[in-house]
Amino acid sequence: MNNPQIKNMDPSKLELIKMAAAQTAGKSGRELAPIMLALITNANRQGIRFSSDEAALILEILKQGKTKEEQEQIDRTLKMTNTLFQKHTK
Repeated sequence: MNNPQIKNMDPSKLELIKMAAAQTAGKSGRELAPIMLALITNANRQGIRFSSDEAALILEILKQGKTKEEQEQIDRTLKMTNTLFQKHTK
């Protein structure tokens, strides 16, 4: 959460990211997909759209503190949901 890009982010987006980061603490890659979908749905309800750069930043935040294997599992899981994520961020 100390990334310089976050400091310039819209506060409502930042709040959603913080909430997602808190919800993913201790979760495996497979458990992240529902959390990401909830983040997207929550953002859409509030009229918030994340840019592709912001989406990439979110994924990096979610992977922090995870083992290399968990990060790879997260990458695999999120690739499966990437199409849906991109659809909702446009």
